[in-house]
Amino acid sequence: MFTRTESLRDFIRFYPIVSVIISIHILLYLATAVPVFPSRYLFEQLSGVNLYIVNGEYWRIVTPIFMHGGFAHMLFNSFSLVLFGPALEQLLGRTKFILIYLATGIAANIATLILEPLTYTHVGSSGAIFGLFGFYISIIVFRKAMLSRENSQTIMTIAIIGVIMTFVQSNINITAHIFGLLAGFLIGAASFKKNS
Repeated sequence: MFTRTESLRDFIRFYPIVSVIISIHILLYLATAVPVFPSRYLFEQLSGVNLYIVNGEYWRIVTPIFMHGGFAHMLFNSFSLVLFGPALEQLLGRTKFILIYLATGIAANIATLILEPLTYTHVGSSGAIFGLFGFYISIIVFRKAMLSRENSQTIMTIAIIGVIMTFVQSNINITAHIFGLLAGFLIGAASFKKNS
């Protein structure tokens, strides 16, 4: 389920939403990586800056989901999405998958806006990725039959390690990680209870 054996062409064909998100990560990273005026301006315009959001720049609640603070940051989040996104895209369908991804990322950024200082600046898709973990956990809790025991253990292990690392590593948006995870779990819980 979490082992990727497809060719690049098959991966793009089977998981178009994950592929598009990763392509956006890479393109925005490349567009903002060169330290010249246009790329610097683009990064500044798309980053999450709480002060600018409360002053009406509401797109900054969405755009940070696709922005990253460096190559390693972009690579790690994109790799996480390659591993854990395809199974959910296949399970939920394209529309539900992108809605959950965006909803959890936006929830993480709104929590950041509410709980962090106005001077706080953030980028990264990890709030949305933690949202996927939260949704997986809701499957484990409410629909155990949808995942094998081995896959459930993998998800729980990675989620626990992710939460621990959230508090151990520096320069992490703890609020986004925790509230992305919570949003994913609550969305899953609500959808499974509605369908039961």
